[in-house]
Amino acid sequence: MNVVEFGKENTDIIILLHGGGLSWWNYRETAKLLEDKYRVVLPILDGHAGSDEDFTGIEQNAAEIISYIDKEFSGFVLLIGGVSLGAQILLDILAQRNDICKYAVIESALVCPMKLTGILVKPMLDMSYRLIGKKWFSSLQYRSLGLKAELYPEYYRDTCAITKENMTAFLRANSFYTAKDGLRAVKAKAFVFVGKKERPIMLKSAKKLGQLLPDAKVEVLDELKHGEFSANFALRFAQTITKIIENK
Repeated sequence: MNVVEFGKENTDIIILLHGGGLSWWNYRETAKLLEDKYRVVLPILDGHAGSDEDFTGIEQNAAEIISYIDKEFSGFVLLIGGVSLGAQILLDILAQRNDICKYAVIESALVCPMKLTGILVKPMLDMSYRLIGKKWFSSLQYRSLGLKAELYPEYYRDTCAITKENMTAFLRANSFYTAKDGLRAVKAKAFVFVGKKERPIMLKSAKKLGQLLPDAKVEVLDELKHGEFSANFALRFAQTITKIIENK
């Protein structure tokens, strides 16, 4: 598994898992804000530009990250965060290993399956994948995500490098994912964030996670859309992580 690290001299470990179709740069600004106090590890998810493995499933990617934590950090880190697909992988990490971290920060996680969307992923990509390299199409897609303009060059570069097979695999996995009952035994203190401007199914998913995760705190962010918190408001996001760790 390939990773990008900040603050390697520090002992307290934070791992942040990016969203589908993005990469480690989703969290770059946050990592720079945290690197003076924490070692921030940004894995590149399977099937994405710069990764060393194809995407074979959320459960498999979660197992790889667990193995990495076992090897590099003796099986435990201070905090793991994730957004969208990365949040789903985080949830599976917690379901597979309930004591792997002290804190979990879950942003914009879909856990109520969208089966029709999942069925349509392959035929839609069969028709549109050839357009991904076109700047006009990529720009339209990026604007629909609502992420800040500074990230677009890397988004364009990296989405062009994702194979159709990998993109199909992780988009389908994202659509079909459902939360595991193993979350009921999670020992980490969980914080669930969702934007009020997200689709109703995302708000429903956040509520479900609040019921599954023991003593979870669910916060609806009034002005935000899907995945905006960490990508567009890095200072606020980093301050939130710091407050969580410092129990403020």
